[in-house]
Amino acid sequence: MLDDIYNARILALAADIPRLGRLPAPAASASKHSKLCGSTVTVDLVTEGDTVTDFAHDVKACALGQAASSLMARHVVGASAEELRGLRETVRRMLKENGPAPEGKFADFAVLAPVRDFKARHASTLLTFDAVVDALDQVAAKTTVKTEAVPA
Repeated sequence: MLDDIYNARILALAADIPRLGRLPAPAASASKHSKLCGSTVTVDLVTEGDTVTDFAHDVKACALGQAASSLMARHVVGASAEELRGLRETVRRMLKENGPAPEGKFADFAVLAPVRDFKARHASTLLTFDAVVDALDQVAAKTTVKTEAVPA
């Protein structure tokens, strides 16, 4: 059964994580930590309007957290905040509620579907999604504060 989640594609993604490191001047940064396994993912992102234009991450995670982070790094730049929030929700439902796998431009994330049978692995798999949404929420909050501060 563990062979299902630690398959060749997961291991290949975990071994080849793009965009590793930190950005010098991110619009927002967020870290998420799994108490269960000790994995931590920190993301930095830059946005222009509602679109992610740059991304980097520091990944200290198990193979599943690494694979999820690898996939995120391959898809995040060019994606909108709405798309990324939707992706996080779709993956969460896929793992926790036996929902459908992501489709369309995010279909690659379906490789994570076998993790649904291993509840103890959900947190580490979702770290990168939660960190990205946290960073997007920070950007949105800054934008709201700036908009409210501008006199009419």
